[in-house]
Amino acid sequence: MDIKVLGPGCPRCRQTESIVMDALAEANVAANVEKVTDAMKIASYGVFGTPAVIVDGEVKSVGKIPTRADVIKWVKK
Repeated sequence: MDIKVLGPGCPRCRQTESIVMDALAEANVAANVEKVTDAMKIASYGVFGTPAVIVDGEVKSVGKIPTRADVIKWVKK
């Protein structure tokens, strides 16, 4: 599983990354988590609001901090 957390490094983006990591641990799911901070790379995903979360190439959240429960739903398949 490949997860990308998109954002410039603001507090909301760091909080989103923390929630993703906590949710993965709680769900006992292994994933490669990448923090993407480059604005051009973020835009290449078609995302124009941050923080954003992409799971296996699918945009799951844009412009808001997801809940841990949301992230668990996204990673449990």
